[in-house]
Amino acid sequence: MQKAASLPLPPADAQAASDTLTARIGESIDAAGGWIGFDRYMAMALYAPGLGYYSGGSAKFGRDARDGSDFITAPELSPFFARTLARQFAPLLAQGLPRLLEFGAGTGRLAADLLLGLEQEGQLPQTYAIVELSGELRARQQATLAQRAPHLAQRVTWLDTLPATFDGVIVGNEVLDAMPVQLYARSGGRWHERGVVRSHVGEPAFRFEDRPLADADVPEALCAIPGDHDLVTETHAEAEGFARAIGAMLARGAAFFIDYGFPASEYYHPQRAGGTLMCHYRHHAHPDPFLYPGLQDITAHVNFSGIAHAAVDAGLTVAGFASQARFLMNAGITELLMELDPSDAGAFLPQANAVQKLLSEAEMGELFKVIALTRGLDDNEPLAGFARGDRCHAL
Repeated sequence: MQKAASLPLPPADAQAASDTLTARIGESIDAAGGWIGFDRYMAMALYAPGLGYYSGGSAKFGRDARDGSDFITAPELSPFFARTLARQFAPLLAQGLPRLLEFGAGTGRLAADLLLGLEQEGQLPQTYAIVELSGELRARQQATLAQRAPHLAQRVTWLDTLPATFDGVIVGNEVLDAMPVQLYARSGGRWHERGVVRSHVGEPAFRFEDRPLADADVPEALCAIPGDHDLVTETHAEAEGFARAIGAMLARGAAFFIDYGFPASEYYHPQRAGGTLMCHYRHHAHPDPFLYPGLQDITAHVNFSGIAHAAVDAGLTVAGFASQARFLMNAGITELLMELDPSDAGAFLPQANAVQKLLSEAEMGELFKVIALTRGLDDNEPLAGFARGDRCHAL
C-alpha cells in the first residue's frame, strides 16, 4: 500500500474531521464484535453524515491538486461530453418524456452543460431533477448552474430520495463506481470475506481481516471464476440493488449510466487477481482505503453484467452497451467538435485535446462504458449512441 508520507498532507481541519470519522468507524467495529464487512467501512468512509467523503466539504472534483480536488470527470474535461449526451437525449424527450433526472451531479457541470445542449437542440426538459444528499454539493451545483446557465437554473430541483415513479430520461456519470462493494479473497482454494478490524497499537487505525465462508455463502458471481489460484475481487450488491430500484421507479423512459468497468467475463477474468479497488487523493491513485478516512475517494470498477441482469430482473430492457468512445462518436461528438474553427488554435486545440481524452483507448475511451436501460420505448427506434459497436452480447 502507498505510504501516507508520499502523498500531500491534509490541512489541520481536514485531518481533524478524518480523525473524528476514524473514531466513529472504530466504534462501529467494536459494536459489531470487532469486525465489519468492507462494504460497511466503505459506506461510512464515503457517506457518514457530515464526515464522509461525499457528505463532507472537500472539493473532490477538479482539474489538479492545486484546486484541492482529487480527480477529474468527463463533464469537467469538456462541454462536448454533455452536448453529445444532449444529442442522444433530445429525441427521447421529444417522445413525450419531458423530464430529466440526474444522479451523482458532482459540481453541477454536467447539468448546466446538458441543459445548454438541449436548448441548442430545441428540446429543453420541463424539469431537471438532481438526487443529491450532500448539502455542500447542492450548493456547489447551484453555484455552477447560476454561473454557466443562469436562464435555465430555475428548471432544476433537488431531491433527497428517488421519486416513487418517473417518466423521462435518467443519467448518472460515475455513480455506480462509488457504491460500496463487498471484498472477497480466495486463498488456498477457499473463499473468505475480507473485512475491517482495528489495527494494533502504533499501526494505522485499521487493517484487513479475512473470514472464511461456507460454500453455501459464496456469491454466485464468484463461484463462476475458474481455477483455485489466490485472488481478491469485489461484488456489487448495492449497485445491483440500485439498478433494481431504477426498474421499480421507471414507468417509461431510458436510464443511461456511464462508468469504468467490464462485463463479468472480463471483471472476473483469472488474470485479474488483485481486484479493482482503488483510491484517489489529490490526483494520486493508490490502493490504501484506510488512508485519511473521509478525505479520499474509494472506488471499484463496475461489473456491468451484474447491473444488466439486475435491471432485467426488474423489468427493464438493456437497450445498449458500448465503450464511451463508440457511444460518443455514434452520438456525434466529432461533428460537434468540427463546429469550432480549426484555424483558431487557441479555441480549437484545448477542446480537441479534451475530446481525445474522452475517446482514446489509452485514456477514458475504452475503460469507460455506457449502458442504457429502458422501458416502454419503441424498439424500432434504436438509440443512436449504440448504432455501431454495441456489446450487449458480452453481458
